[in-house]
Amino acid sequence: MTGEPAGWLQALREVFAWPWWLLAIPLPALARRVLPAATQTGGALRVPYRGLGALATAGHARGASGAPWLLWAAWCLLCIAAARPVQWGEVEQPPRSARDLMLAVDLSGSMSEEDMVVGRRPVDRLTAAKAVIADFLERRAGDRIGLIVFGQRAYAMTPMTLDRDSVRQQLDATVVGLVGRETAIGDAVGLAVKRLRDAPRGQRLLILLTDGVSNAGVLTPDKAAELARDAGVRVHTIAFGSDAGAGSMFGFQMPGSEPAIDEAALQRIADTTGGRAFRARDTGELAGIYGEIDRLEPVDQPGPALRPRIERYPLPLAAACGCLLLSLLVPLRRRAVA
Repeated sequence: MTGEPAGWLQALREVFAWPWWLLAIPLPALARRVLPAATQTGGALRVPYRGLGALATAGHARGASGAPWLLWAAWCLLCIAAARPVQWGEVEQPPRSARDLMLAVDLSGSMSEEDMVVGRRPVDRLTAAKAVIADFLERRAGDRIGLIVFGQRAYAMTPMTLDRDSVRQQLDATVVGLVGRETAIGDAVGLAVKRLRDAPRGQRLLILLTDGVSNAGVLTPDKAAELARDAGVRVHTIAFGSDAGAGSMFGFQMPGSEPAIDEAALQRIADTTGGRAFRARDTGELAGIYGEIDRLEPVDQPGPALRPRIERYPLPLAAACGCLLLSLLVPLRRRAVA
């Protein structure tokens, strides 16, 4: 039996935010019973004509019979409005932002080399990267994601945002050579560190994709890696491109030629920052790498359940004002008719 009042009170709180205001509804009736009636003092007004006196008395009686129930209704509605009636919406569980994730994509001249395949169609490296990253973004609901592109210099295409469609659209709009045809890997890492500095430590992540050797920019890859480590930014690097790239013949590195991709520098960046270094020679391997990163950096479960509350007090408040207005107009109208 002790649980029934508690359950009733809980049900009342589901409808009213401040249900104790409902206790004020009977106050006028209690006041009328408890307080002494007002006594009339002073002499009565003598009316010389009996007809005029009867008319005044009749008009007062008619007006009084219409106003009290309107005043009572207005008081009840005001108390209901003060109790703040509410309507609850459907339960929502918005995902918590698990990571602040920055994507850095190489737009140097070598990204135009057509040594990749997407849907049985030969495409350049940038087109293949766009397709794989778009699929990766679909799985990162709840992350705040930004986009940096780099060539001769690094440029922030999108700020950190929950809008994955915006990031995907900005990535789709990029072209090879947009920020120069050389490769500033160090500057890209440095810019990512700057953009991620306001993110909570432990959630700062950079995924850097390149197909070349750092040959431009102010920061060296090793110096940029140290800055990232000190800022708590973990960097996963992806060396992307087939073995039959520049400086190779039939897939073998030619003696005396520079490597097409500086995998050693990318490995040092990953090791310094606590990330991992990957090598993707085709679109399938690249998709597998982003899938592996997706497993390494899981998105948290949905956040705490939220139930939107819609305030409904304006309705009884407006009705109370209407009753008060009618309580003033009804007696006047009856007197006018009389």
